[in-house]
Amino acid sequence: MSHSILLVVACALVDADRRVLIAQRPQGKSLAGLWEFPGGKVEPGETPEAALIRELEEELGINTQSACLAPASFASHSYENFHLLMPLYVCRKWQGTPAPREHIALKWVRPQALHDYPMPPADAPLIAALCDLL
Repeated sequence: MSHSILLVVACALVDADRRVLIAQRPQGKSLAGLWEFPGGKVEPGETPEAALIRELEEELGINTQSACLAPASFASHSYENFHLLMPLYVCRKWQGTPAPREHIALKWVRPQALHDYPMPPADAPLIAALCDLL
């Protein structure tokens, strides 16, 4: 059975205290109420980095650039109707203060404490890689 592959890009924003930003999915969306790393779909003709820069601006109102995005890990997860491939980047430099434009809430969390927040099946396995990295 073949699945279409959905390319989604995600970002672990890391502050000076090595805390990671997670965002709570809004009601009415799939996986509502779960916590995720900010990001979104890569549009046709877009690079993952360009998509992430656009999504961070749309979702959080912050600006960054490709040079500030470091590939950290990736998730590969089969949902019922599609297969999700999600590169995770770490970003430590951006302009502006993250604000929840499309999410219910944002939280800065220590990497080891990320396990305390319910996450979508694709996001959860990325926690271990972040703990190792940070």
